[in-house]
Amino acid sequence: MKVLITGATGLVGTELVSMLLKGGYHVNYLTTSKNKVQHDEKYNGYLWNPDKGEIDPHCIDGVGTIIHLAGASIGKRWTSKYKQEILQSRILTTNVLHSLLKNTQNSVHEFVSASAIGIYPSSTDTVYTEDSTERDSSFLGTVVQKWEAAADEIAKLGIRVAKIRTGLVLSGKSGVLKEMAAPARFGLGAAFGSGTQMQSWIHLTDLAGIYYYALKNELEGVYNAAAPHPVTQNELVKTLARVLGKPYFMPNIPKFVMEAVLGEMSTLLFDSQNVSARKIINEGYQFKFLSLEKAIEDALK
Repeated sequence: MKVLITGATGLVGTELVSMLLKGGYHVNYLTTSKNKVQHDEKYNGYLWNPDKGEIDPHCIDGVGTIIHLAGASIGKRWTSKYKQEILQSRILTTNVLHSLLKNTQNSVHEFVSASAIGIYPSSTDTVYTEDSTERDSSFLGTVVQKWEAAADEIAKLGIRVAKIRTGLVLSGKSGVLKEMAAPARFGLGAAFGSGTQMQSWIHLTDLAGIYYYALKNELEGVYNAAAPHPVTQNELVKTLARVLGKPYFMPNIPKFVMEAVLGEMSTLLFDSQNVSARKIINEGYQFKFLSLEKAIEDALK
């Protein structure tokens, strides 16, 4: 079976591509750089330019499933210009794929799209399921809503669509955990604000595993991608310090300090989303990392 992946060279994409190739799948991927196009027996690259609406139509030749991971990182300072890039990198790319699928004869029957738990409002006491209708009105919440709406347009073409709402991804390669580990290695780890905000985390292996599972089992609809046991940020930082064998004594960093340093992006440190993993578990997915401590140990080894 042949799969087309966007964002194949990113953190999640790299892990997923490895799983797919080991599983016997043929992988096509899209890139904006000619230097990243390669053609192997089971791994082939194709060019696209979402800003101009351009895409190599051969990328979907023989493809049954598209896994859409592309999107600009939310981990850079949110200037007005970059906020536009965060939004457009998700909407434009989805729209380009929609146009290709609508106007080109193809065999695609499944579309699996990245999404985020940032669609849910920040709350320290609400447990969100996929059926929760509350929506966050912040910039990030609005981005996710528009992102999912763009994916829903593909469903109107008669293609099965699954949306994977991702929590805090634990990886030592890049992302939040790597940034948190840097000061923690010197015994300077600290939580932000009250530290009571809930962190719905997931190990990188499990996140890629859920995409793989969605593909193999033809899942449809929305799925939260977060481990079954979310923790407070205080517990997250404390566990990180324990794994590194470092003390945890620094006072929490006040919100106003991070707002001064990061601006609007500081909301990533203070938002609280406690999401349920029950739906994906009921579908039969078995998490490899249920323990936060073991997840961090593996991510940082």
